[in-house]
Amino acid sequence: MSNDNPFIFLIDTVFSIYIAIMLLRFILQQVGADFYNPISQFVVKITQPPVSVARRFIPSIGKIDTASLVLVVALILVKLLLILGIAGYPINGLQLLLKSLYDLVSLSFDIFIFALFIQAILSWINPDPYHPVSSLLYSLTLPVLRPIRKFVPVMGGIDLSTLVALIGLMFIKRLVLQLFQLF
Repeated sequence: MSNDNPFIFLIDTVFSIYIAIMLLRFILQQVGADFYNPISQFVVKITQPPVSVARRFIPSIGKIDTASLVLVVALILVKLLLILGIAGYPINGLQLLLKSLYDLVSLSFDIFIFALFIQAILSWINPDPYHPVSSLLYSLTLPVLRPIRKFVPVMGGIDLSTLVALIGLMFIKRLVLQLFQLF
């Protein structure tokens, strides 16, 4: 795809930001984040219009908000369709679906990796644990860090669980995304 087309840049940027926010909404619901947190409130408010419409047609499965997840995949599909259409590439339905799932998996890993990285940097400056960013990052990363902390003890006052989690997530991300290349 041509990277110098300004329309492709604009579509890719706008859709990617909104898709990330929509996926963040889904992930925050799954990890049980505090929805009274101002950042959570922003995420909910900016994603509520399409989610409320989608929920009329797509029921939740247990505690999984399938409407939000389906919207993420649909937005990725629309983004890819628009970009491929502008670039003049032929559109193959199966390849489009696989690329959408690839992007979904990649973005999911990226959200956790980014959250762990930011949390590690913030730990160096010892921020207020009740700050909205700190508490949200804690909620987001705890499901990843909790099992690792059982096996990686604090050594010399240094918690290496975040480093282990980052390396592990990056490894698993590469491993999983490599499976998509088999198709």
